[in-house]
Amino acid sequence: MEPIKVDFTGGSGAGKGRGSGKDAYLSPSKTGLKTVISIIGTVIGAAIAYYFMLPPLNFKSTELYFYLGVVVFIYLALQTLLSGVIKKPEYAEYVKKQAIVPIAVIGVLVAVVGIGLLVSSVVFRASSYSRIISVDENKTFSSDIEKADFQSVPVLDNAASVALATRTLGDLASINKESQFEVAPKFTQINYKNSPVRVGTLAYGDIFKWFKNTKEGMPGYIIVDMVTQKTELVMLKAGEYIRYSTEEHFSKYLMRHVRFEYPTYLFDEPHFEIDENGRPFWLCPVLDKTIGLFGGTDVKGVVIVDAITGECNEYSLDTIKEDKAFQWIDGIYSDSLLVEQYNYYGKYSGGFINSIIGQEGVRVATEGSNFLALNDDVYMYTGVTSVSNDQAIIGFVLVNMRTKEANFYEISGAKEYSAMASAEGQVQNYKWSATFPILLNISGQPTYFMSLKDDASLVKYYAMVNVQNYQVVAIGSTIAECTENYVRLLAQSNINIKVDIDKIKDETDNSGSGDEKPPVEENVTVKGVVEEIRTAVMGGESYYFVKLEGKKTYFKVAASKYEAVVILNVGDNASFSYKKGLSGSVIEADMK
Repeated sequence: MEPIKVDFTGGSGAGKGRGSGKDAYLSPSKTGLKTVISIIGTVIGAAIAYYFMLPPLNFKSTELYFYLGVVVFIYLALQTLLSGVIKKPEYAEYVKKQAIVPIAVIGVLVAVVGIGLLVSSVVFRASSYSRIISVDENKTFSSDIEKADFQSVPVLDNAASVALATRTLGDLASINKESQFEVAPKFTQINYKNSPVRVGTLAYGDIFKWFKNTKEGMPGYIIVDMVTQKTELVMLKAGEYIRYSTEEHFSKYLMRHVRFEYPTYLFDEPHFEIDENGRPFWLCPVLDKTIGLFGGTDVKGVVIVDAITGECNEYSLDTIKEDKAFQWIDGIYSDSLLVEQYNYYGKYSGGFINSIIGQEGVRVATEGSNFLALNDDVYMYTGVTSVSNDQAIIGFVLVNMRTKEANFYEISGAKEYSAMASAEGQVQNYKWSATFPILLNISGQPTYFMSLKDDASLVKYYAMVNVQNYQVVAIGSTIAECTENYVRLLAQSNINIKVDIDKIKDETDNSGSGDEKPPVEENVTVKGVVEEIRTAVMGGESYYFVKLEGKKTYFKVAASKYEAVVILNVGDNASFSYKKGLSGSVIEADMK
């Protein structure tokens, strides 16, 4: 049993009372040794915490202060455990005395973070925040944005790309790896050989498959053509594997590999790209805090990591923008960072007070964003709305994701999610969902274009919605059909445009959910006596809903396609056909 040492004389020394009699406290034996053990344990704990937390050793990073707080907590925990206070509460006063310095350190860390946040606050630095991005507002949509070239219009989003990519895993059978890998959850949109594609890596099927395959790595990556929907598993050269990725662990985990190379750098989320020769790389944008200690996040360079060898090279923004050798790079700025910077510009250009009171000229980006291929670069698109009337857009902004060149186009109309709802309403029986739209110039008409996907994220239909009149909604099983319907609906609204439908058919002849066109679905034909007829105007077009005797379903028929439905009466015989497998209270049908 450990002896209890107590001294009421007020003397000093280990195990003796400190200060006056009323401040006397009990302390365990061998306190010096236990402190040394606590320090050694803290160093080991700090190393382990650093290995997994990977904080940048940079005072502009809040992650660093949190990490230091964790290290101090480890020391306190070890001191408490080694003191034996859990079994002997009489040592509590000793533990409190030992905790004074560590708690003071935590207090200093909290104070530094608090002061840093204060001096970085938008309340005091609104003008600086509004200048992080420069936006050219003297732009004209019809002249600046080229008329839609459907050979370069992407029809897939990330979810649809992943769904298509899973079909390529069977190609791994050639190396007996078809059961070892799955598709990584995130793809990157780039321009590859003048065509918009999404690229992504493989991922290990589970931890056991990782143990089995990590020594070599991943044998290839996947390319999904966003126009034709053709999907390819690109196998690397013999002896080459993707050994560094976000799907790896330990030393091959991408961010751990980069952190050990650049311990003081702040990094944005890395993304996967390939150069024009098809070699895979990871791009890790290097960030800086340009306002105060923690504010004004911006990109100042990029670290490019060879996904095969792990070789890291750092380049400045000027080099990336000016050196033609890096023209293959399409994304330096993330879409989330660009939206954040534009919101600073839109909200605080008139000052912080104006953003709260009056709100003159205050605008923000709408929810969501998408990507558009223009001039061999990738641009982020997002709508812009006024904070005083957020039910409609007042324009949209395009930002080059490589150079941060930003242009605003003033156009009033429907918000993206309103357009998506309008498109989904046209196919509500199928319960398909719309992708976030991209903005196209259809003969001078700003038009939302989107794909309609089924539950498996496979593209089934296409939709076009007029930005300024979102009641004009056209759908079609092909882009050409959708465009043709869109032109017709615009004409009904006294907007006449000229579009070469035959050219669009030629440009999009290879589009479809794979290498071949989707097979024509089998139709079901029903006949009967008309029991009930209802009408409605949807998207500027008249529809008739016809119910046959003995049927619970209403057959939805477009009057513009079948004029005979207009003169149909209750009691008449009628015949309809619809795609096999459809069900519900309302089914879109053709009139026979």
